[in-house]
Amino acid sequence: MKISVWDTYVARKDGKTMHFDILVPSTMEDKDSIFRYGRTFLSSKPFQTAELTPKECKFCHMEQAPETLADIINEKGYYIIEMENCE
Repeated sequence: MKISVWDTYVARKDGKTMHFDILVPSTMEDKDSIFRYGRTFLSSKPFQTAELTPKECKFCHMEQAPETLADIINEKGYYIIEMENCE
């Protein structure tokens, strides 16, 4: 499965910046859905963050997903890779 990687940086209320990637099927072009996935992820965190807007979330590149990741994306619609300050 070919996927699109959306590079995302969102400010936390404590001054740190979260960095995470939103992975979606390469055929997905609905940015509102992609941003909604990011907002869902943010709402699962125990700390407050700034709003996720197109300014914080940008298309980065496409790549081939490993089979295990493709299975998750097929089931859930997306996958989040936590990079920095997501805990």
